Amino acid sequence: MGGMREFIAECCPDAVVWEPADYDEALVGVVERCGLGPVAAYDYLLLVEVTMKLGSGDYEEAVEHVNHNITGSFVGEHTPMVLHRPLEE
Repeated sequence: MGGMREFIAECCPDAVVWEPADYDEALVGVVERCGLGPVAAYDYLLLVEVTMKLGSGDYEEAVEHVNHNITGSFVGEHTPMVLHRPLEE
């Protein structure tokens, strides 16, 4: 999915994107923040799915990993944002 990473780099050259690049599957675009620059946006549920694919355990373990190591990480003003959406029924 190099296309989304390239799009984000064009929109906001200073944006942080998570590594490994497998997490690009969870990139959904760019978020504009009032008074602040744009940042990369990730889908939470897709982050969990990718984490499970990477071998970080079952669903609960992947959620814990994402919550601690991704959504719980602040890496400066260009830290990505994470979109939470309801589970599809």
